[in-house]
Amino acid sequence: MKRFEQIIREIAPQGRLLRTWQLKGGISARMTVLEIEGPDSQTRKMIVRQHGARDLERNPHIAADEFKLLRILQSAGLAVPAPYHLDQSGQIFSTPYLVLEYIEGRPEFAPSDLADCILQLATHLAKIHRVDCSKLDLSFLPEQTSGCFESLGKRPAKVDESLDEGRIRDALASVWPLPQQNPSVLLHGDFWPGNTLWQNEKLVAVIDWEDAKLGDPLVDFANSRQEIVWIFGIEAMNSFTRYYRSMMDVDCTNLPYWDLCAALRLIRLADSNLAGLAAFFAPFGRSDITEQTIRENHSFFVNQAFEQLALT
Repeated sequence: MKRFEQIIREIAPQGRLLRTWQLKGGISARMTVLEIEGPDSQTRKMIVRQHGARDLERNPHIAADEFKLLRILQSAGLAVPAPYHLDQSGQIFSTPYLVLEYIEGRPEFAPSDLADCILQLATHLAKIHRVDCSKLDLSFLPEQTSGCFESLGKRPAKVDESLDEGRIRDALASVWPLPQQNPSVLLHGDFWPGNTLWQNEKLVAVIDWEDAKLGDPLVDFANSRQEIVWIFGIEAMNSFTRYYRSMMDVDCTNLPYWDLCAALRLIRLADSNLAGLAAFFAPFGRSDITEQTIRENHSFFVNQAFEQLALT
């Protein structure tokens, strides 16, 4: 508590810290909400965001990069949290931290109007990809050069054949690195429903930008398709695909390979513990997401990618 009181003294010296609590669900960063009372007796909330050891090892400047990026994206009109403060001094916490706007809302995994939810997701992803990078200083972002296949590591001694991991890895290894056939765009890096906030069935913010890069829009597009199919089903993925492609002029020749890369990413992130992954969604009213449904939709996603490749 004392450390957070120090933060308030730095950024809102006339404010009084009322309480703090942790936001659940964060994997890559620790998120702490601060509720503050101002001199006018009005209360407001902020978030202290502390990146995890893995992200800091990958990029020691990740806090500064995310702070700078959020400022740029706010000026470009994207729905992102406002960045208030960056501290890299190590005086309060041993690692850098950000103070961000707290946006009322939560991820939406059980929308009453699924079709509209999917349309909003596609619209926001297209808006991110349409950001004019030539007019913004985004040179600090890494390039998505070789792609996600290498980032998922060497082939493990034992692959999960129940999820077609060996078949996927063989197909990707035979063509990697893929030639990039689209101009580079701003990539969110992990655009899925869990990184969006909703109020009254409206998408109000896209959060967690620590994986942002510059690269082929198919990287984000394929990952979003893969996330949507096992959360919302095949029809939702097909709708998302139609909406996005109607908004973006992209060459989708290599989309099946990026789909396979996204499918492999799910296997590695879940560490094949699909039952544990399914359990995450129960508090959001999605007890219908089970290990079996994830496997079925993942299998569909992988098979449709291979079917597309067979046609080329």
